[in-house]
Amino acid sequence: MSGRVKIVERMEIPDGLRAIFGLPDVGLVGTIAASHIISKMKLTEVAYVKSELLPPIIMLEEGLPKAPIRIFGYEKLIVLTSEIAIPSSSIYSIIEALTDWIWKKKVQEAFTLGGLPVPNRYEIEKPKIFGAASNKNLLERLKEKDIQPIKRGFLVGPQALILSFCAEHGIPAIALLAECFHNYPDPEASSIVIQALNRMIDMDIDVSELIEKGEEVRLAMRDMMRRTQAELSRMRKSHEYDIPGYYIK
Repeated sequence: MSGRVKIVERMEIPDGLRAIFGLPDVGLVGTIAASHIISKMKLTEVAYVKSELLPPIIMLEEGLPKAPIRIFGYEKLIVLTSEIAIPSSSIYSIIEALTDWIWKKKVQEAFTLGGLPVPNRYEIEKPKIFGAASNKNLLERLKEKDIQPIKRGFLVGPQALILSFCAEHGIPAIALLAECFHNYPDPEASSIVIQALNRMIDMDIDVSELIEKGEEVRLAMRDMMRRTQAELSRMRKSHEYDIPGYYIK
């Protein structure tokens, strides 16, 4: 199926990069985080995804067509993000193709940014950050950066596939997941995963603007959240609620 998904490179992309995935999921945590990183680092589009498995949608920027799933980069970093909810029927093939592509690019490590839905999110002032990884050595690295590994539980959707495929390819991969709303855009949770990423790879992405403009971000992303929620339901995303408490032991 991955042959039906093509990564079109707009320019030469060197080997040995770090890859960051910020795809639509609960709370749009990864999508908001990726968009903020792209904006703050002034990253340029270097590649995009072309596939008959995606709906016939283009993004318009200043009147010009852009693919909804794009890859932005600068020097030793690429950020993969999507402006649409990826259909549940095609997400497996799309993530497989993206993972194959970063493996061929000899990516030194991959990070996937996302959220963990918690029922009492309204009561939480500062979301906690948790991690998962493709091998045991990376779990120790998480602990060194004060990021608690998830001991037990389900992971469903883009994060699950990215970790699984990266493990199969031997790509060092880490998932950074903040407590978040299940069906509301959560820029505060996005700021938490960016701060964790800053610690992991010695970046210094300022998140103050993201927090200050939280309500503006929520309003701008509500339609995308609604469409993403529909796809998450098809992926049985609610399974992540099935073992409460294990995330925090």
